[in-house]
Amino acid sequence: MTVDRLVCANCSGPVSEGRCAVCRANRARLQQENPWSAITPATLIALLVALLAVVLVVEHATA
Repeated sequence: MTVDRLVCANCSGPVSEGRCAVCRANRARLQQENPWSAITPATLIALLVALLAVVLVVEHATA
């Protein structure tokens, strides 16, 4: 789960902004539990596209 999609029950703001102490504590806890939580879906898609491009270049070079 990414922090940017969570809404704080205390201040009703996005947890990623850290508006209150509860937001900041939960954001820190989530980042400590899962180091991959900072990766957004757009970053994941970009990494997959880059991996696919590398595979295609290597396959083309060896063929």
